[in-house]
Amino acid sequence: MAQTLSLTLSKPTASILTTRPSLPYTLLFLILLCLAGYYTFHRHHSHPSPSPSQYNSQNARLFQALFLNASSNATISSFLHSLTLHPHLAGTPPALKSVQYVRGQLQASGLKTHVTEYKALLSYPARASLSAHFSNGSSADLFLREVGQSGPIVAPYHAYSPSGSVFARAVFVNYGREEDYRELGALGVSVSGCVAVARRGSISRGGVVERAEKEGAVALLLYAEGVGIERGTVMRGSGDPLTPGWAAVEGGEILGLEDVEVLKRFPKIPSMPISTENARMILGSLGGPQVPDGWRDTLLDKGIRVGEGPTFLNLTYKEEKNIATVQNVLAVIRGWEEPDRYILLGNHRDAWTYGAVDPNSGTAALLDIARRFGLLLRSGWHPRRTIVLCNWDAEEFGMIGSTEWVEQNLENLASKAVAYLNVDCAVQGPGFFASATPQLDNLLVEVTKQIKDPDSEGMTVYQTWVAANRNINVGRLSGMDSDFAAFVQHAGIASVDLYYGKDFPVYHTAFDSYDWMKKNGDPLFHRHVAVAGIWGLLALRLADDPILPFDYHSYAAQLQEHTKALSVLLDSDISLRPIKASIQELVAAANGIQELKKLGEQESMENPLELWRRALNDRLMLAERGFLGADGLKGRRWFKHLVYGPPNDHESKLSFFPGIADAISRGAKITKTERQSDVQHEIWRVARAIQRAAMVLRGELT
Repeated sequence: MAQTLSLTLSKPTASILTTRPSLPYTLLFLILLCLAGYYTFHRHHSHPSPSPSQYNSQNARLFQALFLNASSNATISSFLHSLTLHPHLAGTPPALKSVQYVRGQLQASGLKTHVTEYKALLSYPARASLSAHFSNGSSADLFLREVGQSGPIVAPYHAYSPSGSVFARAVFVNYGREEDYRELGALGVSVSGCVAVARRGSISRGGVVERAEKEGAVALLLYAEGVGIERGTVMRGSGDPLTPGWAAVEGGEILGLEDVEVLKRFPKIPSMPISTENARMILGSLGGPQVPDGWRDTLLDKGIRVGEGPTFLNLTYKEEKNIATVQNVLAVIRGWEEPDRYILLGNHRDAWTYGAVDPNSGTAALLDIARRFGLLLRSGWHPRRTIVLCNWDAEEFGMIGSTEWVEQNLENLASKAVAYLNVDCAVQGPGFFASATPQLDNLLVEVTKQIKDPDSEGMTVYQTWVAANRNINVGRLSGMDSDFAAFVQHAGIASVDLYYGKDFPVYHTAFDSYDWMKKNGDPLFHRHVAVAGIWGLLALRLADDPILPFDYHSYAAQLQEHTKALSVLLDSDISLRPIKASIQELVAAANGIQELKKLGEQESMENPLELWRRALNDRLMLAERGFLGADGLKGRRWFKHLVYGPPNDHESKLSFFPGIADAISRGAKITKTERQSDVQHEIWRVARAIQRAAMVLRGELT
């Protein structure tokens, strides 16, 4: 864009210039014209971005409208079709084609791209077999490949399951929770020395295996009710297991496979996924007590029993671990005023098979956002802050690509990252869902009011969201189920996770294909357009708003709700006063920020005001870091966020305050006095974290 220079002289300066008889007016004008020309040429060639005066709230709204109007469901459909032409499991040769395709599309949108590579330990199946041996002397080989599927699709397996051979009685353990094993114990059924057969439910795949291991099972079979066989990882934690806490760069430090830090990441008993058909065959052959009433569903009729046996299962699994190249693709749109402040949009690319839903519905949406951002750039837009589009690798193995990148860039992200916006499975079915750190709740509401609902004519996403929940229901980011984990739980960066549809029946199977999406998930790709609209508009607001649209009143209100829920679980002699007092400090700091925001909403672009806004924005951005504890959680140092993170106990009733949750879980093994002291200490840690966030918002030293 053409650059202009305007000079406004104060009255005293003008007076001096016009009273100098030795400097004719014409000569003065020519000198100023030359200076203006030089300044304009210099700015144009050294910083080809617009001047601040060319941007205001009205222009920002115009570019937002252009972004929304440039949506194309046909284009997203085309992207998804190309992304799902072949399987692309991380670390395999076909995955390279996906890297090239994504990078090529980002470059075609006019964006500057690069690839970052890591050398990480990935796990693949070398050999697997499973057979059932029944009490009547018959046996059956149980197929470990989906019916009707062939070709270069990885066989169903659990990544990082150890090798092993087992011949033992089968026992049905329902969802594999602690309460399920207690019910078995009440029935007189022991799992020790047996193969546990479990169904997928509320706890993670790895959590089911870990619990079976603790109960003495020698192997585990896991089925999910749906189509096909569900693959997945059973590794504990996030990132490359050989480089816990630092990036897996080539030539860098790596731990050995026998290192204690590495061994604790892997289960000790083999596990396999099986189909519902095979599960029905096994469960229908068991003896022993009948399943409890609460365990019955469409698969488990009244004739099903829990075992032990008399059916024996013969299981053999051989794992192959490889150091593989993990490739993240990134595209950067440099900000014109604050190039050192980053808005990050992330989605992973790798899939167990074709990955139409998981994750390439999100990848297709990301590529369409890139296309639209390219259109905006050609129309004269440049973001105030830098936008980075991130396409991660090896998420399915345990968020490896994103975790390694965060670990490598941790210091820069800690001081410069404004927010991370994650979309994994963009579209699984109907219904909008969002999770976020609470300071972004109100921004989510504002943005969803601008997006047409894909399933209800004349409605916005906001309206149907409220109707479905009788209110706005924003989840929180304590899980370890997508790439936001490293950003929130390790780096303390404000984050969002978006998707349409609660779940889908072809999850992690060979049937997660473009055809399934076209017939079932989103036939007209209108939901894809809605997710891309919300995702991109969030990025535009965070990149272009002069003052960051963060609201810490929402954070304080959510912390109050968390504290209220926690109080129900605690002994009366454990005090929550430290947390309650620190929340009031956060409320006071948020009130102060609100007053400052009103002053900064003026349209004047004078440099002193810009510096003042930057200082205010830094307080808004960095307050989330206050919730980090430098030492991390006890026994799990990588997890540093003291408000949001996964509890060590997969079945904990708390989905927040993970350190407190861990202390409550540890309490079963120590005395009452020790338990109270442990929990109270963790309460103080949370209180201090909230105080730190409040102090950052205040922006003053004590």
